[in-house]
Amino acid sequence: MEMVQTGGRPLTRAALAGKRRALEDGRIVTRKELSASAREAAKALGLRPALRLVLSELVAAWGEQAWARLIVWPSNEYLVSRTGLSERAVRYALRDLVALEIVAPKDSANGKRYAVRARDGTVLDAFGFDLTPLYARRGDWTLAIQARADARERRRRSFDLLTMHRRAVGEALQALVQRHPGTAIADLTAVQASLEASTPDRRGRGDPETVLEAWGELRQLVEQRFYAAGCDGTSCRHVEAEKGSPIEACDNGRDHDRARAARDRGGDSAGTSGIVAPTERPDADPAPQLVVEACPVVRELVGGEIREEHEVFDAGRQLRAAIGVHPSAWGEACATVGPYGAAILVLIVAQLHDDDATSGRNRIRNPGGYFRRLVRLAGEGRYQAGTELLAMRRRRLM
Repeated sequence: MEMVQTGGRPLTRAALAGKRRALEDGRIVTRKELSASAREAAKALGLRPALRLVLSELVAAWGEQAWARLIVWPSNEYLVSRTGLSERAVRYALRDLVALEIVAPKDSANGKRYAVRARDGTVLDAFGFDLTPLYARRGDWTLAIQARADARERRRRSFDLLTMHRRAVGEALQALVQRHPGTAIADLTAVQASLEASTPDRRGRGDPETVLEAWGELRQLVEQRFYAAGCDGTSCRHVEAEKGSPIEACDNGRDHDRARAARDRGGDSAGTSGIVAPTERPDADPAPQLVVEACPVVRELVGGEIREEHEVFDAGRQLRAAIGVHPSAWGEACATVGPYGAAILVLIVAQLHDDDATSGRNRIRNPGGYFRRLVRLAGEGRYQAGTELLAMRRRRLM
């Protein structure tokens, strides 16, 4: 059993662990291979500059001997002259490299570092630092580098989502002030200010996961209040006592008027053909089922089924930035056709742009401008989202 030679150095678990690392039998490690391992270890452990400098000089001192252990013996004075660090900084760096199990100490009886040579000058043994752990842990460095990369990617995505939540909250609160000044938002702005104070900066070391969920919940609350204010508390023109569809209740009288006019023109058969089915009415708010059937792109955005109007609104609200709709255009759409109608227009433009790109025609080069044009046409009464959705669904069924 190999004895641990500590000299004046205190015995640590890291020093013992480093000595347990070994190379393959007959393996001769080149300086280039050892230098590559040093770079990987620096990336994997995030070594500070002083440790990188000292480790680089230890690797440069390796003479590529055919030894079972990779022993180097540079003095502190040599390391100071090569790195430009103070002697204290060099000693601290060597201590930290041992603690990280990158190198292992092999001290002589008097604590000096030197080589034991034969009469002909051949180096038989040496006392100094063992770089075997640095090379033997190549697999650990690879896994650690991948883990650090995954952590950086998760952090980047969390900050991106956090930015989206913060921007959406700010836009929704601003829209509430401009479009619905009578709506109470004091509680929402207080929560926003509290979260802003505790939100970490992307350039710092803070963890965005600590406030990400809270920002998501605040975004849902703000958007729900905006939607309720835009709908004035109801999604229908008047309230019916029965539990039927609110769209059918609102347009029931118009169906009878159209049927009566058709019978006057051409009889019962013509009157029957003139009646538009509840899901086929272009002048009413399109049903969510029609929106999903005409715009399959919404299924890619929302994982589950969409059955309610607020789910369509959420999908359109999230897809707005993806197609380049400016906040001013979104506010204009909400004021012109309502939040639900604005969300439907976003989904229509997204689907048309996707179909256009898939076909290779590339006629819609500016989806944001195309959306603004549709909003203004709808405001002038020259464009009906329901009619467009029916046409899009028919094209998909053909």
